[in-house]
Amino acid sequence: MEATQLHRGRLLDHIQLVVRDLQASRDFYTAILAVLGIPVVTTDEGYFWADELVVSSADSPAAVGELTGRQHLAFQAEDRATVDAFYRAALNHGGRDNGAPGERAAYHSDYYAAFVLDPDGNNIEAVYHGEARRSAASVVIDF
Repeated sequence: MEATQLHRGRLLDHIQLVVRDLQASRDFYTAILAVLGIPVVTTDEGYFWADELVVSSADSPAAVGELTGRQHLAFQAEDRATVDAFYRAALNHGGRDNGAPGERAAYHSDYYAAFVLDPDGNNIEAVYHGEARRSAASVVIDF
């Protein structure tokens, strides 16, 4: 699948994770990102990508042969139900519990999140910050 449109403007341009088992990671990320409405693009070159996230095998041209260390990635969710669905999808596709869905008042009063460990032990979070309005969802770049 060729990308004809990108969404940018959320601080980071992209993040790369280098993983042990690309298929296990693809299954995990495809499931959780589908819940969040983010499509996954697969390639035949040892990696897949979704928005600003690139996940590759250590032997892919996109990596230098080394696995990345433990990372913490937090994805924005549109509501609490989406956080709950993210958590269920993660556990059903190779993820491990690292914090069930719930309020995290230590961050701020409306912070509702769930945490899971992906197949490589990365701490993956979905968070809903409560009622808020963005000026724009993202910057859209068309090719």
